[in-house]
Amino acid sequence: MEKTEETEDKEQPAEEEPKSLQATEAAEGEMEAGKEVAEEDNVAEEEIEGDVLADEETEEEEIEEEPLPRRKEEEIEFVEERIYTIPLRRARAKPPNKRAPKAIRIIRAFVQRHMKVGEVAVEEGEEAEGGRIIISNEVNEKIWARGIQKPPRRLRIRAAKDEEGNVTVFPA
Repeated sequence: MEKTEETEDKEQPAEEEPKSLQATEAAEGEMEAGKEVAEEDNVAEEEIEGDVLADEETEEEEIEEEPLPRRKEEEIEFVEERIYTIPLRRARAKPPNKRAPKAIRIIRAFVQRHMKVGEVAVEEGEEAEGGRIIISNEVNEKIWARGIQKPPRRLRIRAAKDEEGNVTVFPA
């Protein structure tokens, strides 16, 4: 019986080899076909890239000729504009690592109170929308310039109110 098992074991690998050879030959044939297709695609991509590069150059030339767009604050027409000096001494009453955020909240409350943001008379059938306060990046940078622990004691700002009731805060 031992002999039959050995012969069976020997015969099985012999049968598997032709299958694996057939699979590898088929895979090689597919790879060669894929290379041919890939070469054709590369030629087509190079032609397309040349066209795209030409288009990009013309777009860049067009962009250079156009004037730069104006900043947002210049595009918006302001109805009311005021300059304030905001005392931030109350921010010193907070723990050191909460002072700069408190200073931002003080600025928001000050501007809301003095520019009357959010106080709109509501008529029947209308929704009340009083606008919002937008603090510019420059004001934020002035508050945070010396870190979270040491905001300035006072800050001069320019508050500008637009037609929609939004108030934008700029440094004065």
